[in-house]
Amino acid sequence: MNRTGSFLLLLLALGAPCTRADTFEACLTGQTPNCMLVQSKEDDFDWEQGDTRDRPNSNPWIPAGSSFLFVNTSGRYSGQRAQLLLPQLRENDTHCLTFMFYLAGGREGVAPATLNVYIKENNSPLGLPVFNSSGPAYHIWKGVELAVSTFWPNYYQVVLEAVSTGQRGVLAVKDIMLLGHQCMSTPHFLHIKGVEVNAGQTATFHCTVNGRPQNNLLLYLQGIGGREAIVKETRLVNSRRYVVNFDVKNTTKGDSGRYRCIAQSERGVGVSSYNDLTVKQPPVPIAPPQLTAVGATYLWIQLNANSINGDGPIIEREVEYRTVSGMLIDTTPVDRPTHKIGHLDPDTEYEISVLLTRPLEGGTGSPGPPLRARTKCADPMHGPQHLRVVDVQSKQVTARWEPLGYNVTRCHSYNLTVQYRYRPAGATSRYTGLRPEAGEEVKEEVVYDTLSIVPQHTVHNLPPFTNVSLKLVLSNHEGQKESSEVLVLTDEDVPGPIPLDSVLGSSHEQQ
Repeated sequence: MNRTGSFLLLLLALGAPCTRADTFEACLTGQTPNCMLVQSKEDDFDWEQGDTRDRPNSNPWIPAGSSFLFVNTSGRYSGQRAQLLLPQLRENDTHCLTFMFYLAGGREGVAPATLNVYIKENNSPLGLPVFNSSGPAYHIWKGVELAVSTFWPNYYQVVLEAVSTGQRGVLAVKDIMLLGHQCMSTPHFLHIKGVEVNAGQTATFHCTVNGRPQNNLLLYLQGIGGREAIVKETRLVNSRRYVVNFDVKNTTKGDSGRYRCIAQSERGVGVSSYNDLTVKQPPVPIAPPQLTAVGATYLWIQLNANSINGDGPIIEREVEYRTVSGMLIDTTPVDRPTHKIGHLDPDTEYEISVLLTRPLEGGTGSPGPPLRARTKCADPMHGPQHLRVVDVQSKQVTARWEPLGYNVTRCHSYNLTVQYRYRPAGATSRYTGLRPEAGEEVKEEVVYDTLSIVPQHTVHNLPPFTNVSLKLVLSNHEGQKESSEVLVLTDEDVPGPIPLDSVLGSSHEQQ
């Protein structure tokens, strides 16, 4: 505790004459004598520069004969940040960026701050850190390697961020160096390809790693918006390279953005360049199709699918139609702006929608708004069948027939009538049973028993002992069909009372 307190005081003394400056000199070894380090203007406090040629014996951690940078967290709230921006690097060849950092707190083992390292590519947002120093304070200088695989004409910038934990202490950084060779303990990545998928599908990124697979590597995919993915599989290419696959599952439009591969080793972190994940929304028509013509078994429509929600290009169009009541659903491809849906059921209401498809798997969007349309009625298939007389009396006849189904009526709204004719007593013409002749009476009645399993109808008020011809007529809006005729003779009736005025009488005497 005493040792920590003494070097804290020394650091405060070193930093006392410093005022806030936008740049610092030196410390990016291997590039230029005067490396400009820029303080961020969007943080809460500053990094300070320490430079001592005479290292005090009481503080052996202070580097002798070199510059170092530090933050003092005394009086800082938890979460306050100090950011330091290194110069933008435009490199052509493999290289390695290294530095060392030191953490010491007022309480033994307690870290006063977390060191986050960000890699900004071109003008991209800061994104997520690729390295952080979470853990206790070890009171030793620890080295970090950054194997960044971003090359000219692209550039990148390293940002060092100290985040206070609310505890007293210091976080120091020294010996920031740009080396002209690959990192010793941290792998480098090759180029990563961009991926395009449709929403809801899985996007697979392939990252090629330079080197052999290592058990102590933590490999993951990092999105600039915060989404990450773990390794799906690893495939060896040759003795010097292997490929790691990452799956971003159940993608949404919000997952679109830039992604990169990260490899964390015991000594540092490898960072690939960014590339894009493009998530396209399958297209959906804004308006329903338009009805242009109607028949008993067809509907003509115009697709009306030029305006869409989602993304193109449109490579396929389909018409989906289903019965409003029932289980029928079908889809048919179309290649013209208008389409005839055929082989439909008469007098049936349908819902018709348009489906649009863009390239790649999962590119078919949801059905667009539906059009509701009803087909016309069709001419009945045939007249009622199996008409027969089941009861005959002197003044009435009862007939039955086969029940009528929709497949016969071909319309949900229809009429069924019984037509009958007979020749009253005293008619002179002979009854033929084929067509009405002079003196015959032709009558018609509506049949109401049409839905029962055993439909029947009784004709009343017929004359006794008379030949009667019966037939059924099935009709709808489009036409009518007749049954075959049935001939029947009504029964004789019981003689009725003799009218008094027809009774004639006479009287006579017996001789």
